[in-house]
Amino acid sequence: MFIFEKLYDFLKEKIFAATGEMIVLNLGTVFECAVGRYPNEIALVQDKKYVSFLQLNEEVNRLASALRKLGVKKRDRVMVLMKNRMETVCLFWAIQKLGAIYTPINLRFSPEDTQYCINDAEPRVVFYEKFSERSVIKARFNERPILISLEQDGGDLSYRELAVRGASDFDCVPSDDDDIAVMLYTSGTTGVPKGVPRSHKNEYGSTMAHILQNHYEMFESTLGAMPLYHTMGVRSLLATCILNGKYVLLPDFDTRTALTLLSREKISCLYMIPTMYHELLNDPSISDFDLSALRKIGYAGAPMSVPLTKKCFQMLKPQHFVNHYGSTEIYTFTTCSVLDKKPGCAGRPGIHQQIRLVVPDTNAASTPDDIVLPGEVGEIIVHAGSIEAFKGYWNRPDATRKAIRNNWYFTGDLGILDEDGDLFIVGRVDEIVISGGENISPVEIEEVLLHHPKVLEAAVLGEEDDRWGQIVVAFIVTKDPTMTVQELDQFCKEHPKLSNFKRPRKYVFVHEIPKSPAGKILRRQLRSENIEQVGQ
Repeated sequence: MFIFEKLYDFLKEKIFAATGEMIVLNLGTVFECAVGRYPNEIALVQDKKYVSFLQLNEEVNRLASALRKLGVKKRDRVMVLMKNRMETVCLFWAIQKLGAIYTPINLRFSPEDTQYCINDAEPRVVFYEKFSERSVIKARFNERPILISLEQDGGDLSYRELAVRGASDFDCVPSDDDDIAVMLYTSGTTGVPKGVPRSHKNEYGSTMAHILQNHYEMFESTLGAMPLYHTMGVRSLLATCILNGKYVLLPDFDTRTALTLLSREKISCLYMIPTMYHELLNDPSISDFDLSALRKIGYAGAPMSVPLTKKCFQMLKPQHFVNHYGSTEIYTFTTCSVLDKKPGCAGRPGIHQQIRLVVPDTNAASTPDDIVLPGEVGEIIVHAGSIEAFKGYWNRPDATRKAIRNNWYFTGDLGILDEDGDLFIVGRVDEIVISGGENISPVEIEEVLLHHPKVLEAAVLGEEDDRWGQIVVAFIVTKDPTMTVQELDQFCKEHPKLSNFKRPRKYVFVHEIPKSPAGKILRRQLRSENIEQVGQ
């Protein structure tokens, strides 16, 4: 069951027997091993610039030594608000060599959410670029960090000014495998971002599982399409490094550039959210590109529709196609690689995992022993004792107690097992919306909508969408019949508390919103009722 826990311990024992030293396989060591194995293999590509593992290591060392001169030490948080660039990758590895904690922020967060994350993490340093400058500069810090800009004239100093201060040699700071390597922020099932600290062991184990589950081999190449503030992006980077593969950077996802890179760089594997596959396969020029090198594809982050799954098979002709169901907190829950037979299926537990389906309870009163009968819908829970599992949220013992009970992680997802024992996801306990791989809380959006002077009541839910997985739909009871969709949408666009990706993409004006006797919105009833749509 726990194959890589055993492999991890086995490797450490072998190294100890050979060297007389107990070596911890932290991420800094993992990177240095890759550099030592194949120093001249291409590690990174951006635009038409090619960087070998040896060249990458020299830049990483300069950054690590320069950051140490700035006072960054082991366990310090280093926050990164940057797109997928060479500089971001170099920072990731420099932070690992320092024993510090790579703490990226979702670039789609609102300025208010960004400020919250900065003050929650209390980073020693914040790196940013032009795209994220406004959120950083306008933030009110509880304790001001050092600000480093990618631009030459921004921040306390620029990225390049920092790099030239460092040396090309740097000794990796020893870190225990339970030390925190990465902290990602997720909206989770509430509107408040939560820090998810993940140890070196978590990241190593998750990456090895990812390699096995996707059938990756040495020297694979991949497109760095998923952002490096997302667990899928970090996983692609780590897997490619461990395999001495080529990681092709894509700072901004657009289909024409993605197709060009897939063809030109002969990329062999791809790991993206369904939205990206939808856009890629619907580009009218896709037939002009040679994608024959692409052999292995996978998706995660959101459900993929049956038509899109079939289109992936028809147009990309993968040798291996995986649906990966997991989370930031515990990387793998289940995987399915028989999507030709069972499109949309989440499959069976990952190599480290045990799952159960228990009685759903929005009040967090269910226990791991409240298992549902075969064929019944239940909340999916995952054992929290595996090498891939986090130990708890940053500064949020309340959220940790709710999520982890008796060493089981309660996902909030609803699922059902078919007659073969394969898992299918059927919804959410709390009706969270997953759009484009992002978790969106209906309650958060409802609170914003209710601030509009013409809105009496509001209810938000997700509607299936072939491109985004789900889109946010807002049902509105108005106080004033002059209210228009355009007026309400403009209000949401300008509201400081609402990130743009959370904004409703559809508004439905209704006469009433169904509620339980206790006043709780009956979202499922709202979805199923044939409600008169006014003002569309």
